[in-house]
Amino acid sequence: MNQNNADESDKSAEIVKKFNFISKDCSVEVEVNVLEVLAGVYSYYTWPSAKILAYFLFYSRRCIVNKKILEIGSGTSLPGILAKKLGAVVTLSDSALLNKSLTHIKKICAYNNLKVGTDIQVIGLTWGMFGNMYDLGNDFDLIIGSDVLFDCYVFEEVLSTVAFLLERNPKSTFICSYQVRSSDWSFENLLKKWNLKCRNIDLNSIGKELGIDLKDLMEGHVIYLLEFYRIQ
Repeated sequence: MNQNNADESDKSAEIVKKFNFISKDCSVEVEVNVLEVLAGVYSYYTWPSAKILAYFLFYSRRCIVNKKILEIGSGTSLPGILAKKLGAVVTLSDSALLNKSLTHIKKICAYNNLKVGTDIQVIGLTWGMFGNMYDLGNDFDLIIGSDVLFDCYVFEEVLSTVAFLLERNPKSTFICSYQVRSSDWSFENLLKKWNLKCRNIDLNSIGKELGIDLKDLMEGHVIYLLEFYRIQ
């Protein structure tokens, strides 16, 4: 979800998109409503990576109940709001420099009957700027982000932020859905620089367990689900 585009939107183009998550045996069903502005900036649209991350959280729903989760670059907040509806304690975040994006997140929360400040938290968190991160505390169980590595120019901003957050939250890892946009891009050297490693999470087994083909959600793109962790 892009933090660097101009924070402008065409309110007349706002639409409601409903996402339904249903377990294979139909015993669990959760609906998340998202407000999109198709003529707006990147953060006003639900990208395929967000759907992949959301389905991973639905797959992991028994493990995230009562867990504290921080979503960075929340955008339309599909994964974070789903996590909240699955029983997690959730903080959504996007750039502190984009007030309209943060306001839009709060509007999406309200549309899902979630009261900001009570049911769910929304904060400004700008990648690469660590000052406001000291107030976050150090008790997050999981940090998540979808399509935050959207451009090689933000790789270091994102990974330095992730390294900082994981250092302050040593029990946590960072789960990120990553859409490949160029075969020339690599963040391997940045992983070494920031004392990080990552592993690929098998999407095929997740899709099989859920009874869906996650490739259908990728809309023709190549998307990976990665878990980042600090080198001990």
